[in-house]
Amino acid sequence: MTEAVAHDDSGLVSKGLASGKIGTLSGAVLGISCVAPGYTLTASIGLIVAAVGLKMPAIFIAGFIPMFLTAYAYRELNSRAPDCGASFTWSTKAFGPYVGWMCGWGMVVASIIVLSNLAAIAVEFFYLFIARILNRPEIADLAGNTAVNIATTLAFIAIATYIASRGITTSERVQYILVGFQMIVLLAFAVAALWHVGTGDAPAGLAFDLDWFNPFTGLALSAFVIGVTGSIFAFWGWDTCLTLGEESKDPTKVPGRAGLVCVLSILLTYLLVAVAVMMYAGVGAEGLGLGNEENADNVFGALADPVLGTWAGPLLFLAIFASSVASLQTTFLPAARAMLAMGAYRAFPDRFASVHPRFLVPVFSTVVAGVVTGVFYTVVSLLSESVLLDTIAALGIMICWYYGITAFACVWYFRRELFANLHNAVFKFLFPLLGGLVLAAVFVISVRESMNPENGSGTSVGGIGLVFYMGFGILLFGAVLMLIWRVRSPGFFQGRTLRRDTPAPVDTPVG
Repeated sequence: MTEAVAHDDSGLVSKGLASGKIGTLSGAVLGISCVAPGYTLTASIGLIVAAVGLKMPAIFIAGFIPMFLTAYAYRELNSRAPDCGASFTWSTKAFGPYVGWMCGWGMVVASIIVLSNLAAIAVEFFYLFIARILNRPEIADLAGNTAVNIATTLAFIAIATYIASRGITTSERVQYILVGFQMIVLLAFAVAALWHVGTGDAPAGLAFDLDWFNPFTGLALSAFVIGVTGSIFAFWGWDTCLTLGEESKDPTKVPGRAGLVCVLSILLTYLLVAVAVMMYAGVGAEGLGLGNEENADNVFGALADPVLGTWAGPLLFLAIFASSVASLQTTFLPAARAMLAMGAYRAFPDRFASVHPRFLVPVFSTVVAGVVTGVFYTVVSLLSESVLLDTIAALGIMICWYYGITAFACVWYFRRELFANLHNAVFKFLFPLLGGLVLAAVFVISVRESMNPENGSGTSVGGIGLVFYMGFGILLFGAVLMLIWRVRSPGFFQGRTLRRDTPAPVDTPVG
């Protein structure tokens, strides 16, 4: 194993990753893969519709806005200090080691939570697909068997861990195929649903209404926040593009561009599919309605055959399976690289700083992420019957935490040059500040709402919802670990391995 040893003028560490491998398109593809539109939609549509009904498109837009604004914070920070630690590294340089460590912890834990969720969706659609191909409906029920579900999930996690450990080029090639397939099938599904509506052959057959896109009418604050939390979860993962900065062809420009392309592509996909399924099935609580609790955890599972027909329906199952597997593999990338950076700067044990000499990836960090994900999923599956709902809600808390810190870090890091020109005023100050404020507000309200068991699966510990423990509770646990590590290895917390600083003003806009 090789370890990070070289430093540049800003104090950043060269970690030995493969450089010059990722371009704008491949970076965007890896970002889209991590977001996993197919998996995300089937996991979040039920949650969002339960909260806001026909306002789902508006909620997707509301969730997109802070993501879009925050993407500029990531772009500007990466252009000045490209580093695979991303949020961890930048928040440390802006606010110091304690905020940086907690930001990095939130990033790592969010990845682990979503990895378990991805594996669960993959298992569900794996058995659905096999059941349809073999015409054995009882096979689909295997996903509901706790022992079989956990065993299959652990197998998928192990396979994804292995692929992620084989190098960034292997990951890139696999994702072109999986992402392309799922996007084509999702587009075909949306077009088919709209065609059924147009021919009068849809259960609901709703007429298109522009009011669906207006978040300012017909929504209570609590419903809006729950919906936005689900929507923010739906966009999570685009920042994978930024953790690949050290492996990009132009580290200062490519990751930022790829992130923006990824976010915009995802928004258009979500709006198209959301409108199509609403017009086709409606939001009622009966039959194929999106508000039917029996369909909430697996909307596409209920709609595949009615929309695409019995001959093409399994393709949607396969696409969601491909989406989950693809994202399962790529989500290891940011998690492992965040831990690599934390190891390189001595915020984690030194072993995390190791990079495989042949594959040039952080194999140890990747394996640790896989093992912890497997343990996390097993424990939560035994505690909660509705693990997907709880993990999605908890993930929203984590996302708002570390995205929000990163947005504010941009404003503070560049504080000496914010008004040097119009570019800086908009992209280093206004956009990041607005994005951070929205994320901070959603974070605070989400933590409060998570304490109510009714805002999750209903599972509680001591009368407090499991979502609270999985979200805010894990952040508090991280704070305890941070203090323990502070005693054992004080170098990072004393600013000796990654300094807190603010660069001198730069008048020239960064591309």
